[in-house]
Amino acid sequence: QSVLGCNSDIIILVFLNLVFIYFCILMCFTMTIFRTFLFSVTIKTNDTGKEFEDYPLGKPQNLSCIAVQEGERISPNISCVWETAGRQTTDVNTTYTLNVGFLRHPCPVQKSATVSVGLFPNPSLLDIWVEAHNTLGKVESEHLKEEANWFVKTNPPSDVRVISERTFPTSLLINWAHPIEEVYVKLTYEIRFCPSGSQNWTYVPLVDTAKGIQCLRLQNLQPDTVYDTQVRCKSALEGGYWSNWSTNATERTPEDRPRSKPDLWKIITVDESTARQVWFICKDPVLSNGRIIRFDIKIQDHMDRVKKRSGELESIPVNRSKADPSPSQQKITILKQISLDDKKSVEVYVTAVNSVGKSPEASLVITEKANELPTVKDLKVQRNGGQLCLEWKPPARPVSEYVVEWVSGSPIDWVSGSQMDWQREQASTTNTVIKGSLEKFVSYTVSVYPLYSGVTGKPASKEAFLEEGVPLKGPAVKLKGKPGCNEAELVWNEIPQHSRRGFITNYTIFYTSGTKTHNITVPANTTSYTLKSLSRSTKYDTWVIASTIRGSKRGFNHSFTTLKYGTGEIEGIVVGVCLSFLFVVLLTILCSLIITKHFFPTCPPLQTETPKENCLSGISVLDVDVCDGKCWPEDDKASLPLKKDKYLSEEHSSGIGGSSCMSSPCQSVSDSDEGGDMADTTASTIQTLSSQPQQDIFSRSESTQPLLDSEENPDMLLQEGSRQSQHFSRQPSFTHTAGNEDSADPADFNQLEMEQQVLEPLDFCPLEEETTPTDGQSADGLPAALVSSYMPQLGGYRPQ
Repeated sequence: QSVLGCNSDIIILVFLNLVFIYFCILMCFTMTIFRTFLFSVTIKTNDTGKEFEDYPLGKPQNLSCIAVQEGERISPNISCVWETAGRQTTDVNTTYTLNVGFLRHPCPVQKSATVSVGLFPNPSLLDIWVEAHNTLGKVESEHLKEEANWFVKTNPPSDVRVISERTFPTSLLINWAHPIEEVYVKLTYEIRFCPSGSQNWTYVPLVDTAKGIQCLRLQNLQPDTVYDTQVRCKSALEGGYWSNWSTNATERTPEDRPRSKPDLWKIITVDESTARQVWFICKDPVLSNGRIIRFDIKIQDHMDRVKKRSGELESIPVNRSKADPSPSQQKITILKQISLDDKKSVEVYVTAVNSVGKSPEASLVITEKANELPTVKDLKVQRNGGQLCLEWKPPARPVSEYVVEWVSGSPIDWVSGSQMDWQREQASTTNTVIKGSLEKFVSYTVSVYPLYSGVTGKPASKEAFLEEGVPLKGPAVKLKGKPGCNEAELVWNEIPQHSRRGFITNYTIFYTSGTKTHNITVPANTTSYTLKSLSRSTKYDTWVIASTIRGSKRGFNHSFTTLKYGTGEIEGIVVGVCLSFLFVVLLTILCSLIITKHFFPTCPPLQTETPKENCLSGISVLDVDVCDGKCWPEDDKASLPLKKDKYLSEEHSSGIGGSSCMSSPCQSVSDSDEGGDMADTTASTIQTLSSQPQQDIFSRSESTQPLLDSEENPDMLLQEGSRQSQHFSRQPSFTHTAGNEDSADPADFNQLEMEQQVLEPLDFCPLEEETTPTDGQSADGLPAALVSSYMPQLGGYRPQ
């Protein structure tokens, strides 16, 4: 059973395969037969034996025929065109025949033919069709069975005229002539018109021109507007062919009173004073309905309006011609300029006047500067498709309309050629497109003003370019002041607006000393920069490049040389050198003095002192003879010669240094006395106060100095002292002079009394001179000239 089961499965598979193969063969045979008999047939020519395929003919389609006007009649030639259908080959020749009624006309061209009927069969019925035939058979197109006039195309209407009537400012009368007589063809007309220069045609309904008329009045036109009018015609039968349009017939409608307000606007600038400069400007009304000959303006202060006082009406004449541009390209008229204080507000009223009448009144309110109404929010200006698109958010307060203003350059420069214009938008508008003509690479300041029932609000402004380019010129850089030794400040001016051709994105500063070029990029709002870390006494070349999103432009080069020394450096060096030199000189002098003082002491020159300079000038001393024994005690007489020498030596040492008698004594190493008399301290300063001339007093400094020759050799001094004598007058005691009595110090006075007590026992006896007085001496034995008080010092120093 299993074997039988396997055999049965194999038999079934073989049978299915045979059925599939048979079905495929049958399908191929069927497709071949179908292709041979339905789509093409294979033909073998006798000449070449080449096989080719031929397809069945298609029916000609879209057959149309026309008979045009020649002169005053219809041409007897009927021209027809059609389109072939089905697949065609160049190996099989297919011929076409045009049949017009009973006329048959073979067509050498497969898609068009012209049949002459001798005389146009008017108004008979025509039957027109096309036959196509080849070796596979023939086929006919659809038959055109219409009246003969249905195939007629006449010339356009002739002598078209447009008439303007002053009493009808909104209409024009059109007249024309039939192109062909009605006995041949009855016609219907179509009329269209548009303002001159526009391509937006307006068509007159056919029901108004279907009766074969030759005139028509166009209505609801704009006064004082030039219109172009055209007319065409065709057979009154349904269908048929329209003639070409006639040439333009142009005429201007009559003037009428202006039907809309003038477009009033303002320009406000601020001068150096506190007042605002306001220019009132306007454009003609959109519906001016004629040539504006003047504007009537009235400016009224807000307080006058409150007090119901009207302002003065002023007429501003204008000179316009018929050839002025259309309202969309109207010129701006300057009405009046006023100076308005920041704390004042005015209302302006303007009407436009033509030859027929006045327009409605336009008004504008300029408020106080401190009371400006709110502006729009989030103003955006973008480029899109060759236009500037604006978008903003309305203010919180309801507005009546918006004014979009664009200015190239300063708002007041439009008088000198800059472009300025504005357009009005409805209160519900929050985005718009500037409709005026804008130029590429020109900077425009775009502003949006909200209007609150004629009261202008605060504007929102943006700068924009329709298209950006490379700047026309670069910035001119120069040096500010003088360069330093390591830095230099560069300045440059902004590129003028008409030369920027785009937004400046940044400036790039280049500077080079010939070996290496450095560059620094700064923001677009920067117009100065300080170069630092420069080399001293080096020449630099510098220039600045201005960049936009489209490219960069290089400015002119500027060269400068850094200083070798910075500001104040030379002065500092000179001052430092001078101070150093002065310090060295002073140091040298000081060292010299110190060295001289310590190693080479010198005796100062003798110096005289007047009695007033002497500290004991108020003391009077009597001359005492050193040899007078009465003044000395018996115990001291024996030592009198020695004390005399000491006193003389003390006097001698006191005169060397030039110090006063009040200086502290210096004790001599050779002195054996333990104190001595207090009078010894003043021995060097005692002088006689008598009729004799006062002697000069010398004092010796207290410093320990080397001894003089006379001090080192007292024996020599004794020999000389024995040959000399001095005559002193004795005085019992020291007394103060009257001049110093009041000013004497009690301590000094007590000291002087003690000295007087010590000196009282001393009795100096004068030495008798063996020689007679000379001429230079006085009668009492003293020399006429002052005797020097310098006495040789004997026995060294003695403690005082």
